[in-house]
Amino acid sequence: MSLPNNGAPAGPGAAASRMAWAKVNLTLHCTGQRADGYHLLDSLVVRAGVGDALHVAAASDLTLAVSGPRAEGVPTDARNLILRAAEMLDAGAGQGAALHLEKHLPAAAGIGGGSADAAAALDLLAAHWGVPLPADTARLGADVPVCLTRGPQRMQGVGEILTPLSPLPPCHMVLVNPGVDVPTPAVFSALTDKNQPPMPEVIPTFTGFTEFIDFLGEQRNDLAAPAIAREPIIGACLEALSDAALARMSGSGATCFGLYATASQAENAAHRISSAAPQWWVAAAPILAA
Repeated sequence: MSLPNNGAPAGPGAAASRMAWAKVNLTLHCTGQRADGYHLLDSLVVRAGVGDALHVAAASDLTLAVSGPRAEGVPTDARNLILRAAEMLDAGAGQGAALHLEKHLPAAAGIGGGSADAAAALDLLAAHWGVPLPADTARLGADVPVCLTRGPQRMQGVGEILTPLSPLPPCHMVLVNPGVDVPTPAVFSALTDKNQPPMPEVIPTFTGFTEFIDFLGEQRNDLAAPAIAREPIIGACLEALSDAALARMSGSGATCFGLYATASQAENAAHRISSAAPQWWVAAAPILAA
């Protein structure tokens, strides 16, 4: 789902919207583990042009309503990261807002659905209330800081080290999620070697799609093997994307992506996969440049 003008606010206190774009890990290298148990990562992260939509209108109380094809099971109380983001911004001031989330992304799918929603809430409510963004947004989740950025990012550490990258060549993707739950802690626990090599020290500037694919083909998602061992259907998703220039799992799963040079190629692949597996969540989208 998309919004005109990138969801730009309509004015102080007026109804406004933000998109919570899907976050996709094109690469994910596990490079170590800290003493506190957190894993160190090196990942090339992009936003795909498909996501949830968050709307706000002036109100005396803070409320959250959820609708859309993926609304079932989404909490509307303090368990929702959107309301936790609001509380972080509000800092006890008791400001109100009527929030409405249109849920299109699958939950717990390795594409940052909840983190993207939280980032959209921070950005939207900061403008709505006229307050600055907090510095410690990672308290809401390790993926929240990267979901607040635009353009491709190199994400390192536990997610707190972000380096903007040069614009990528035009690229389209198909996202496929088979609807299985792959708990992130379990996938990390099953990873036998947690000290894998990082990406190259310098990420090159890519002159075209083929060069970009060649680079990605030399990289990895270290969590793919343990995730597939837990849920073999992830392998079936990758097989369904076999006509892509590159197919890989995002994050800790279970969503997989295939990269295509053109929108028509991606849309044709999405239609083919949806027809063959109508129970799966499938979406074609461009990689967003900004």
